[in-house]
This record gives sequence, C-alpha cells and structure tokens, in this order.
Amino acid sequence: MEFKAQITDEPQYGVGDASYQAAGGETGIRKLVDAFYDAMERLPEAEKIRKMHPADLTVSRDKLTLFLCGWLNGPALYSKKYGPIRIPQVHSHLEIGPRERDAWLQCMQEALKTQPYPATFKKYLLEQLYVPAERSRNRE
Repeated sequence: MEFKAQITDEPQYGVGDASYQAAGGETGIRKLVDAFYDAMERLPEAEKIRKMHPADLTVSRDKLTLFLCGWLNGPALYSKKYGPIRIPQVHSHLEIGPRERDAWLQCMQEALKTQPYPATFKKYLLEQLYVPAERSRNRE
C-alpha cells in the first residue's frame, strides 16, 4: 500500500505558529478581540457575561489579546505581563454555565465574521476556542 503526502497551500493550523500568523499576529488578534468585545456590548445574549467584566474593558481587551497570542503559538506575551495563565482559577468567582460559555462563543463567532481570515481558519479557531471556553465553565 502506497501513501502519498497531500500537498496543499493551506496552512496547517495548530502547527508551529501557523494559527498566530493566520490571525494576523498581535495586530490581527487585537482587531479580533476589539470586535469580540464590541459584539459583547451589543448582543442581548451577552448581557450577563458583559456584566461580569469591568465597565472599562481596556485591561480585559489586553489580557484576551495577549492570551490568544500565546494560545495560537505566537509569543507568550500574557505570562510576561500578567503572570501564569490559569483559566479555571481566574474565572472561579464568576458563575459560568453552558449559557454563559455559549454567549462568549457567540461573541467570538460574531467577531470572526468581520475578520479577513480564510473561512477554514475561522471554523478552526471557533472549534478550538470551545476548549478554553469550556474550561472556564464552573456551573451546570
């Protein structure tokens, strides 16, 4: 039986820094995060999770941007600025159940609609973001 490697121009997301590069590096990720929080401000389904954040979202925007940079295999900027990443512990004081998790993912889905990413990367990213979103959940 002979196997041939499939040659494709598509980046292999999740390999090396391909996901970080596909997201546009720190600048592109910051645009995604801004669109994410803009969606959180306007979507009625996100009202509860918006109230979990401070009125001024400057630090929240920065933390999510820096987290995503490292999470997408770019530079580990979050830990350099804010310390170790502890998703469950950081969110433990909040009541996050499936509805809140899904509202967070819906905000990200809305944000992705406005980004110039390939459709394959948008799908990949949303599927992968389920993992940290689920790790934040602490209620049924």
